[in-house]
Amino acid sequence: MKKIINTSNAPAPIGPYNQAVLSNGTLYISGQIPVDPKTGELVTGNIKMEAQQCMENIKAILTEAGMTFENAVKTSIFLKDMHQFAAINEVYGSYFNVDSAPARETVEVANLPKFVNVEISMIAIK
Repeated sequence: MKKIINTSNAPAPIGPYNQAVLSNGTLYISGQIPVDPKTGELVTGNIKMEAQQCMENIKAILTEAGMTFENAVKTSIFLKDMHQFAAINEVYGSYFNVDSAPARETVEVANLPKFVNVEISMIAIK
């Protein structure tokens, strides 16, 4: 059984997918790019602000599903430029307790949706 999770507090999907799917207590959150859900505009110009917007979008989806970052078990970070890793990691790390942070991979990619610099996805459990 699966339940679709969508909230107006995160950007609407730009394709044939949902913000998240809850199945058997596991929440699969689609990759979030730095789109401000209030304006629909990309947050650009500062990689820390871009990463923060991605994390705030994930936070809104977690909240809609009745979860927090403490429920996260796995994240994936996709970067356009690995030289921006330290700045993104600083922002990302501020959302977690180091002792209970989820597993993660970070991958440099050639392009991302809307040609953004960062995209973050997450898996969380109840």
